[in-house]
Amino acid sequence: MCEGGNAAEVYASVPRNAGGAAVDPIALQPVDEVRITTLVDNVFDGLLAGDDRVTRADFGNGRVTAAQFEGGSTDAGLRAEHGFAALVAVRRGATTTTLLFDTGLSPDGMVVNAERMGVDLSEVQGVVLSHGHFDHAGGLAGLAARRGRRAMPMVLHPVAWTRRRLVPPRGEVFDLPTLSRRALEGEGFEVIERREPSLLVDGCVLITGEVDRTTEFERGMPSPHQAWTGSGWEHDPLVQDDQALVVHVRGRGLVVLTGCGHAGAINIVRHARRLTGVDRLCALLGGLHLSGPAFEPVIPPTIAALTELAPAMVVPAHCTGWSAQHALAAALPDAWLPGSSGSTYRIAA
Repeated sequence: MCEGGNAAEVYASVPRNAGGAAVDPIALQPVDEVRITTLVDNVFDGLLAGDDRVTRADFGNGRVTAAQFEGGSTDAGLRAEHGFAALVAVRRGATTTTLLFDTGLSPDGMVVNAERMGVDLSEVQGVVLSHGHFDHAGGLAGLAARRGRRAMPMVLHPVAWTRRRLVPPRGEVFDLPTLSRRALEGEGFEVIERREPSLLVDGCVLITGEVDRTTEFERGMPSPHQAWTGSGWEHDPLVQDDQALVVHVRGRGLVVLTGCGHAGAINIVRHARRLTGVDRLCALLGGLHLSGPAFEPVIPPTIAALTELAPAMVVPAHCTGWSAQHALAAALPDAWLPGSSGSTYRIAA
């Protein structure tokens, strides 16, 4: 799947053995409800219909000035961009806590969508970054500008600061924008680095930390994706900072939210089940990174494994790709829901 490379690169991409129960299992407290609102996705469809599982934003969200229309305004709907951001509201009893999971690509895309939807980002109590790629962290600037310099905890993996680039075989080198810890701390973010799993919200939200690579088919990024080691550029297949958010809904099972799913959707779900001891997967939402020629061979085994898990809800987003979207919709017609900026998915006990 990855052209070129050497023995060390191949070894680095081989799944690690992680059999048996977790050495340090996570006592993830069950919750009564979780609501996940997609603030930024690659798609906005103002004609999607909702049901008892999802509510949709429509073209009525976002009245903007436009002189060419009678009355001087029009309905703009929401923005779509190559990025991902989700608002996660977790309710346990009468207490609801809201976290932001990723922030989209552009500095203003997420905050504009939030405003148009009537979402108050000042109520966000913490930020989680799934990984350091710029299409998941770009909206931090807009968030900081709206919030001012008030303190805001932000959980990420220490490798999220890594310099990275793309070196296509027949194209120009693209240096990915790199996060600046100094800048983020200057804007009021309290950076919390964790390689290990983290429990947030009084033990109700799990951030997976580094994900064990146990499948034979999820091998990570192809050779053009490179990272700076301090002395040179090397193939970065693992995107080691990739982590997911997990909630256990009482009586329903695990809800797993990914940013890009660089660790592999099935690796992530297995890791969450192993850490928590909860076998049932209720829902999988977020980017699954199955787009493009390098990942098309991963689609069939991913769908086969996911079908065995029989989730009640699957919402592939962002970098999943159209081929995988169509295959997932065909294989899991009762569980699959199309993603779109402005959608709110509700899973309750």
